[in-house]
Amino acid sequence: MNKNKIRLTAAQALLRFMDQQYISYDGTETKFFKGVMGIFGHGNVTGLGEALENDAGELVYIQGKNEQGMVHAATAYAKQKNRLQIYACTSSIGPGALNMVTAAATATVNRIPVLLLPGDNFACRQPDPVLQQMEVPHDYTVSATDAFKPVSKFWDRIERPEQLMSSAIQAMRVLTDPAETGAVTLAFPQDVQAEAYDYPEEFFMKRVHYLERRPPVKDAVERAAALVIQKKKPLLIVGGGVHYSAAIQELIAFAEAFGIPIAETQAGKSAVAWNHPLYVGGVGVTGALAANRLAKEADLIIGVGTRYSDFTTSSKSAFQHENVQFLNINVSTFDTVKLNGIQLVADAKEALISLKSALEQRQYRSAHEIETIGALRDAWNQETDRLYEMELQEGLSQTRVLGEINRFVDPRDVVVCAAGSLPGDLHRLWRCAEPKTYHMEYGFSCMGYEVSGAFGVSLAEPDREVYAIVGDGSYLMLHSELFTSLQERTKVTVLLLDNHGFQCIHNLQRGHGSRGFGNEFRYRSEDTGLLTEGYMPIDFAAHARSLGAKAYTASTPAELQTALNQAKGEKISTLIHIPVLPNTNTSGYESWWRVGVPEVSKSTDVLESHQQMQHDIQSAKTI
Repeated sequence: MNKNKIRLTAAQALLRFMDQQYISYDGTETKFFKGVMGIFGHGNVTGLGEALENDAGELVYIQGKNEQGMVHAATAYAKQKNRLQIYACTSSIGPGALNMVTAAATATVNRIPVLLLPGDNFACRQPDPVLQQMEVPHDYTVSATDAFKPVSKFWDRIERPEQLMSSAIQAMRVLTDPAETGAVTLAFPQDVQAEAYDYPEEFFMKRVHYLERRPPVKDAVERAAALVIQKKKPLLIVGGGVHYSAAIQELIAFAEAFGIPIAETQAGKSAVAWNHPLYVGGVGVTGALAANRLAKEADLIIGVGTRYSDFTTSSKSAFQHENVQFLNINVSTFDTVKLNGIQLVADAKEALISLKSALEQRQYRSAHEIETIGALRDAWNQETDRLYEMELQEGLSQTRVLGEINRFVDPRDVVVCAAGSLPGDLHRLWRCAEPKTYHMEYGFSCMGYEVSGAFGVSLAEPDREVYAIVGDGSYLMLHSELFTSLQERTKVTVLLLDNHGFQCIHNLQRGHGSRGFGNEFRYRSEDTGLLTEGYMPIDFAAHARSLGAKAYTASTPAELQTALNQAKGEKISTLIHIPVLPNTNTSGYESWWRVGVPEVSKSTDVLESHQQMQHDIQSAKTI
């Protein structure tokens, strides 16, 4: 065994270790860590900060402007790279660390790897309490970084420099696990970061992590095939796992071989082109009418790489056939047991190939008629065209704006979104022609992801135009990495649809008996004390220009087309402020989303909504 030692601080050792990590997938080797995003404070500047300044190797350092925003950017980068390359993120202790918790949850819910390195209290406990330290009288081992435990897939606190070795290797195990990946948090006390240790040279040798496709078990394939051949009207639901396993061609071949229509989740969208004859659009609460009607009639749902969120299943009410069953293809056992499904635990590509072979041997063919699928597709395309071309005298509708944008962008351009009413409209209406052009964070639907995410996508795809499609509410919540994109000369185009507030929740509120309360950006009334006076005017274009970005305002279709052309010609990040009419988004299409409606209220409308909720619950599955 190599007994040579290298004396380094724990922070220097971690960076040197990270710089030697590689991932191998289908024979292609990729350096796993691109770099580190960070904001320095007293808890990391003299430890990790010093190491990044003087001993970073090939790791690139990017200066964040908000800790949550920079982790969103790192998450988006990893998602766009199909989880094969990532950034780590570092912060100081206290508020800097806690700012990353929301983004950690976003990464974990979406199964995206990100390494978080928050500073922590002094391990020696001598300067106690240190600035920004949480003091917990009943448990002195607790610090702010303990808040990462429930939102991380792996958590550790490095209290001695030699602990780094086993912890770093365990961190890599989780970061490169397709089923168990997510946020990994290594809490790093600030004194330990700067403490030196004689690390064995072998710790810094090149280490390749092999992302090997999990093959399906033969008996599991046979059970799956035996189920499928009993069914006449199956429906494929495509999740994000199809992208991560690079199984798009196998999915399409499977669908074509047996005449099975293809619906998609938010994470699965863009795997199949919108004009494919078996493509029927989004399914569930934000789904298209074609997919939702087929879901109701399906006697078998074949979920591929999906975690079956309530939006995908319409709160378990989307599937109405009396004998409907579920075949769940997923690398994660956790996801395959959902909805009492038959499990096929395997890599999506390997599973689809094996199941296709088994079904061909049995000469299976679904009972779907291509003419019926085509009629549903045609009807939905006509509805999309109607919404995309909607003319309103009062101003621009949200769907008209999306239509103008969808027709303008190049098929290779990437759109990024996350929260509000826009994800529903995009899932239903947006027409994708190529894979990885639709980047939606809808696992956590985290407001503020959009601008940061677009920056991360642009880092990952510098040869593509990247558009952040964002509402005014989400933009106001977090837009700081727009400034970072300018600093890095990494262009994003922000398409800001301004409808005067949190209109998605305003619509939900009014749809369940409320007159609307607390969700619009209005002045407070001196008479009633409520936020009911006129809309607050905000010049978002001027705000973007103040940061150094280019900016335009577009209030008509013609102005929008001009602004889109001008933005495409810009070399730096650009914002287009687009005022839209509230309540001009899509909704419904034979879907239902369960929310809690009060049984007791002074409002008769609320009481009626409660009764409707009780009725709708009866149509939902209970497992």
